[in-house]
Amino acid sequence: MKVLLLNGSPNQHGCTDAALSEVEAQLHREGIGTERYWVGRQPVPGCIACNRCAETGRCAFDDGVNDLIARAKEFDALVVGSPVYYAGPSGQIRCFLDRLFYAGGAAFTGKPGAAVVSCRRGGASSAFDQLNKYFTISNMPVVPSQYWNQVHGRTPDEVRQDLEGLQTMRTLAANLAWMLRCREAGARAGVQPPQYEPGIATNFIR
Repeated sequence: MKVLLLNGSPNQHGCTDAALSEVEAQLHREGIGTERYWVGRQPVPGCIACNRCAETGRCAFDDGVNDLIARAKEFDALVVGSPVYYAGPSGQIRCFLDRLFYAGGAAFTGKPGAAVVSCRRGGASSAFDQLNKYFTISNMPVVPSQYWNQVHGRTPDEVRQDLEGLQTMRTLAANLAWMLRCREAGARAGVQPPQYEPGIATNFIR
């Protein structure tokens, strides 16, 4: 089993990385493999609603989004980390996830998803809520913890002093490992995933 840890901070080794590192260390203790992916510091195009992906299964912008869509089958779960900017996730991760889930969200259906946010002081809950929306619209079980998945600190060293936040990260990872093992055991026992009805779109303008 392998979990993809997606770092949406422009700082590769900043506060978000410190939180994801705590999740990763606990996953390794649980015997779960991981892979890191950093969105980077370059501008990330947002979705332009061209709908090209409906024809090709790939985004019209050929970058890391398409790389992860192509490799989605390698991962059993997704953990997305982001700093908090103006009470929301970073612009880079929002643009990245908009395109990843619009073009390739079906590849993550049924796989556990978790969001991790890092802030100096406030805005964590609303940023956390926004990230979870990607999972709940894609039939992905959302991984819980003992508190909302947030750490606090202005620097990575300060994050590492947030003992409650770090414990929340470890609990998140332990719950994720448990969910993955349950999913694996269910598959071995012949438990089939849900069969979904064709989508229904209701237009509220009559």
